[in-house]
Amino acid sequence: MERSESNMDGVLPLWKPKGLTSHDCVFKVRKIAKTKKVGHTGTLDPTVEGMLPICIGQATKLSPLLMGGEKVYEAEVCLGIATETEDQEGDIIERKHVPSLSEDKIKEVLATFVGDIEQIPPKYSAIRVNGKRLYEYAREGIEVERPKRVVSIYDMELISSIKNDDGKVTFSVRVRCSKGTYIRTLCVDIGKSLGFPAHMSNLTRTQSGTFTQNKAITLEDAEEAAEKGELQNYIISMNAALQDFDEIIISDEDEVKYRNGQVLPFPEGVVNTPLFRIVNERNQLIALYERHPAKRQFMKPYRVFSYTNGK
Repeated sequence: MERSESNMDGVLPLWKPKGLTSHDCVFKVRKIAKTKKVGHTGTLDPTVEGMLPICIGQATKLSPLLMGGEKVYEAEVCLGIATETEDQEGDIIERKHVPSLSEDKIKEVLATFVGDIEQIPPKYSAIRVNGKRLYEYAREGIEVERPKRVVSIYDMELISSIKNDDGKVTFSVRVRCSKGTYIRTLCVDIGKSLGFPAHMSNLTRTQSGTFTQNKAITLEDAEEAAEKGELQNYIISMNAALQDFDEIIISDEDEVKYRNGQVLPFPEGVVNTPLFRIVNERNQLIALYERHPAKRQFMKPYRVFSYTNGK
């Protein structure tokens, strides 16, 4: 079992600045929080800013669950230029003059991407093929077959005016999508549907799972809060971080059963999510449970949190 949830066991809703890798942010938060047990919940490229939830303490065990949440991005699509990396950092590989495009035409194309779509990851991505990352093959000039993947676009809307500049056209979209969606590739594919080479010229992630921009804290503000002994005020508890999972509130009398990880009868009609939170009357996360795979009328622990002070 894992030790009890404390003020420093939770998720820091970090607003990642441009110019830093996700690992850079983890390194800085380790220093700020004075703990080695820190991890992020999904890589953001150095050129991208936005919401990057950072798990601290026990919450690092929940990282895979938090990574699975839906994401919201604001991306700028640039028509007329294609790049090797599909973003603004890569070498230009194609140019084509773009005439004026109507807002209706762009909205019509955007609508065709809503739903489940198939993507081919960019050459410069971290997907592994035969044990080696795609960007490593690309840097060596080796062509390999990139595995297709199906992702979900829940919603996409035009959020800017359409700008024409020296044969290029740019506009911004807001995309709500599933884990694993390559926004760079989405921008390129939007361009193809409109008949032009394209790349992603800017990207911001405004939401990751339940963590939204209005909850975010910068590295500078986190450092200042830590110096004042107030960093814990900005750390979201593990229970709150998992609010997308159904909750079962238990009595003090039953708490010991869950803390000991007992297999118990499944509460039919109470839960609708694959995993669900077991929470005591003091709003502490005791455990995560799931339906037993072999005994469907029972549930078993997925992860249990043990409290060192008893209750």
